[in-house]
Amino acid sequence: MIEMNECKCDDLGSSGWSPSPRDRQPWMQIDLGRKYRIMAIATQGTFNSYDWVTKYMLLYGDRFDAWTPYVMRGGNMTLPGNWNYYQVKRNVFHYAFTAKHLRIYPMGWNTENGGKIGLRVELYGCPYDSYVMQFEGDDMVAYSFPRGRMRTLQDHYALNFKTLEKDGVLLHSEGLQGDSITLELKTGRLYLHISLGSSTVHNTDGMTTMMLGNLLDTQHWHYVTIKRYGREVNFTLDSQTETAILNGEFQYLDLDKQIYVGGVIEKDVPHLPGKVNFRGCMENVFINGINIIYSTQNTYGKKMLYTCRDLLWKPMTFAGPNNYLQLPGFFRKNRLAVKFKFRSWDYTGLLMFTRFADELGSLELGLSEGQVNITLMQPGNKRLRFAAGMIMACVHSIHEILYKVNINLTAKDNLLTITIDEDESSPLKITNPFTVRTGDRYFFGGCPKTNNTARCVTKLSRFHGCMQQIFIDDEPVDIDVMLQRKWGRYAEILLGTCGITDRCSPNPCEHEGRCIQSWNDFLCVCNNTGYKGEVCHNSVYRESCEAYRLNGKYWSGNYTIDPDLSGPLKPFTVYCNMLQKSWTVIEHNRMKSTKVSGSTMDRPYIGDLQYVNASWDEVTALANTSLYCEQWIEFSCYKSRLLNTPHGRPYTYWIGQRNESHEYWGGAFPESGKCGCAVNQTCTDSKYWCNCDADYRQWHSDKGYLSFRDHLPVRRIVIGDTNRTGSEARYSVGALYCHGDKSIWNTIAFTKSTYLTFPTFKPGTSADITFHFRTYRTNGVFVESSDDHLRNFLRIELNSTTEVVFIFMVGDGIRNVTLRSPKPLNDNEWHYVEAEINVKLARLKVDFLPPAIHKFPGQTYITMKFTQPLLVGAANHTLRPFLGCLRGLRMNGVPLDLEGKVDERAGIRRNCTGACLNASIPCRNGGQCIDGYVSYICDCNNTAFDGYYCHLDIGAFFDVGAWLRYDIRKEPISFDAWWANFWIEPHWHNFTLGYNTTTDDIEFSFSTLQAPAVLLYISSFSNDYIAVLLKKDGTLSLRYRLGIISYKFNPGFMGCISGVRYNIFAPLKAYFRPNVTTPPVTTQGYVVESNCGAFPPVLGYVPWEDDPWFTGLCKTT
Repeated sequence: MIEMNECKCDDLGSSGWSPSPRDRQPWMQIDLGRKYRIMAIATQGTFNSYDWVTKYMLLYGDRFDAWTPYVMRGGNMTLPGNWNYYQVKRNVFHYAFTAKHLRIYPMGWNTENGGKIGLRVELYGCPYDSYVMQFEGDDMVAYSFPRGRMRTLQDHYALNFKTLEKDGVLLHSEGLQGDSITLELKTGRLYLHISLGSSTVHNTDGMTTMMLGNLLDTQHWHYVTIKRYGREVNFTLDSQTETAILNGEFQYLDLDKQIYVGGVIEKDVPHLPGKVNFRGCMENVFINGINIIYSTQNTYGKKMLYTCRDLLWKPMTFAGPNNYLQLPGFFRKNRLAVKFKFRSWDYTGLLMFTRFADELGSLELGLSEGQVNITLMQPGNKRLRFAAGMIMACVHSIHEILYKVNINLTAKDNLLTITIDEDESSPLKITNPFTVRTGDRYFFGGCPKTNNTARCVTKLSRFHGCMQQIFIDDEPVDIDVMLQRKWGRYAEILLGTCGITDRCSPNPCEHEGRCIQSWNDFLCVCNNTGYKGEVCHNSVYRESCEAYRLNGKYWSGNYTIDPDLSGPLKPFTVYCNMLQKSWTVIEHNRMKSTKVSGSTMDRPYIGDLQYVNASWDEVTALANTSLYCEQWIEFSCYKSRLLNTPHGRPYTYWIGQRNESHEYWGGAFPESGKCGCAVNQTCTDSKYWCNCDADYRQWHSDKGYLSFRDHLPVRRIVIGDTNRTGSEARYSVGALYCHGDKSIWNTIAFTKSTYLTFPTFKPGTSADITFHFRTYRTNGVFVESSDDHLRNFLRIELNSTTEVVFIFMVGDGIRNVTLRSPKPLNDNEWHYVEAEINVKLARLKVDFLPPAIHKFPGQTYITMKFTQPLLVGAANHTLRPFLGCLRGLRMNGVPLDLEGKVDERAGIRRNCTGACLNASIPCRNGGQCIDGYVSYICDCNNTAFDGYYCHLDIGAFFDVGAWLRYDIRKEPISFDAWWANFWIEPHWHNFTLGYNTTTDDIEFSFSTLQAPAVLLYISSFSNDYIAVLLKKDGTLSLRYRLGIISYKFNPGFMGCISGVRYNIFAPLKAYFRPNVTTPPVTTQGYVVESNCGAFPPVLGYVPWEDDPWFTGLCKTT
């Protein structure tokens, strides 16, 4: 371990480094004395002060004047620092690097209470032995294998390199059997070509190519590791690892004679055909534990250079919103000459600006829409603007960078010449009349915001990227000398390094989306991919024909479906028959009858099915998510046996899902070894289970539907008995028909505090989670995925009656996205939840509400490396359990089989059924059972009863002359209002009024000793009415007027009436149990509540919180 607790300090700080506040761009540089492998850094503020650094940049290198910036995942070069002076902030590097020198640039610090920069540093690493070798392109090292060849099942290659060249071979070896391995740079990327041999028998090419990285020609050290075991290969560059399964069938790598390092140079062969040798430095080249450079020092001696000669071009990085570089020039010369190299991702930006002497105007060189433009301004003349050349025409389509564009600009009176990339054959020459007298200042990358005495004026944005090898008036500019002598000025520039990064390598856009990047961000173009979203993660199509039907698509036709949605499988087109059950139909190339002859069991005929518009994996995914599938299969025979029943080895069989062979035929049960005729008892010969097994010299056939979904679709037909004299067979397979979508209706209910476990969720850099839920509970966790210590987790939960929260820690700290609904979500209705997270943002959506979004800063990297099983229904340790129903849960497009985890004893039920299903005492008198999943309650609102089970009748005793009136409506509805509402909802009046024109529902009970009496009278604003009368003889009479018949009577009743309900109205309950301040009830005379003894008591369990006689829990000792 390296400890650097005490660095150079001045009198402004104590026990740490604290630069002068007057230093505009301070940095601290550390010389370790030798090379180390650095793995982490820790920082603190100045002891007992307000001085600490909140963020900083770290540069490292072999020399004190050539630097490589440390870049975090996501492309961010700014490391988080401290939040007080005493706590230690440790940053562990996502890949270890080697360095002798380190430089720290504070990028932010505490300014409250007079705070300033204060820093204490501790580094973690170990000494690193470095063996280097310089390659010039005309030399190489060949390591000879000890036994003349090398045959290996596993390999481990490692090396470090740095170069300024885009192309070059680093390693190469091959064998006589066609095995080979090549590691090379091509256009600034690193390629690995490896072959374990090709097969001429099976016509397979064994060559596999893998690619990593970009911008590898920046003279920075890069670390390469190749690990192979059999056909499995891990290819690592710096922190990026690619895994692949090699093509072919072989496991061993057979190499002959030797392996070349730095290129291939043999007699009359200066390099591999079409490739150039490597130019640059290599370090510690290990081949299966052997350090090649160390081993060859005694062999090659002085022929090779065992040091690394850096070409110090002193690059600089323009990295800030206000960056610029001001350099001096010779004043009033009649010839202007500027030359430099640059590279950038941006389409626009100021490259160079200078103002001529004697008020003769100015010259501007800039990027605009990917081309270099020259703008010449002179007083009294029209502005001249010329396009020097398009240099970014293909930048976005191939993720290329503006690679070391070389600009050479010269101007004198009436002539301006510009050359791009040293293409001397086609320089741009401008011969308009103008006068050149050079000014004394040149601005690169932008104009200063303050002290702009040279009047640097431009409409272009600031340039972001790298520049190097600047020449002014044919003289090279030494930036260090210029700045030391204060001849130049700059702001927000990193000197000695090119800190440009490639945010499109590896491509962050999924599903073949196209990556476009700028200096500090990237954009995914998802056109023509079938996906959408910030990183092309979400499918634009539905998962099945059933999903289209549920979304209102009721007409048959061709539809594009995506069974795994955001998963890796591509969308494909199917025919949806919406007339019945939304059938999905996929055709293939074997639907017409195919003739077969000349096949035997040893050399069978093989007929592969190629499904239209879909790969085998895609068709299989459709079958797996469907409720039912079927496929017609037919075999016609003339002296050609099929399954060789009853007990022989099958001559013909079919292969289906999971590449398994199946020895039963259409119309029969799975794995029965029979054909359909055996099931129907219609076989030609009853001794056999298939018509064709009778082996007659006449045409017969066996046919029927295959309908066991787990075996479908049919992938291959194998036929093996058509080689005898006269033998012939024909076969055909029908289209695959599937309907339903079990992922949509896969439903369970949680009735106890528990959770389901599924395999660990491995989402990569993007994740989406979708499901439906319904509950009466106020909170509960739906889904949680985490690592061992909850340092990395995702969780979706119902936080309150109106809030769903998406909580996660996948990078720097715990974050959450909260969606607030204007209506309760615990209303026991189905609600749909969508949650998504990627490097751009986290999004949460519920039903049709506007989504809640949390956007991440640019250059964010998220880490979703979970190790624990996926939990559904509660958090870890059964915290915050969810009670209710879940349906259609998908993780990154993959449906989870919830119903496969049903366990009644654990409280997990199939379908959405809770305690109401087997209620010990059902809700009485029309009360609605409200499921609490562990318990239940009865909703008595639309009944005339009360109590826990709606079992308590509400009645009243009426004395002589007493009555109670309930006003349903105070005034009649106008005809216009009725007609308007009728067209909105033809049956609206059936529900909003509580009555309708066709039926009425009336119930009550009564007891009395008086007759006759009016028990119930219902009137209207017309002459219509309904009346229930007790006649003098003690019988009931229902009288009414519906526009035809009329009765007259005098009201009067003495006795008890209870449980009165007219449709949805309960007058007595409204009077004695009002839920509004002024119920629409009027009484006259003596009316008092009485239960009337109409209903027997119900003795059932009443929860203690609802029991008015509950006084507390008793303790027993």
